[in-house]
Amino acid sequence: MVKVYLSRKDIPFTELNVSLDRDALKNLVTMGYRTTPVTIIGDEKVVGYSPSKLEAALQSEGITA
Repeated sequence: MVKVYLSRKDIPFTELNVSLDRDALKNLVTMGYRTTPVTIIGDEKVVGYSPSKLEAALQSEGITA
């Protein structure tokens, strides 16, 4: 759902698939997370799909769509 949300707003993103990429999984665990999605926008991390939190993080980075 996060991918759809960002795509609909024409916001570019990089997807890291922790099922296929061991380094991505290691990075996720190092950050203290064991669930996905974790969306990193600037210094903010949004866990799960929360349009309001995603929007707030985007706005704090000056990204609007």
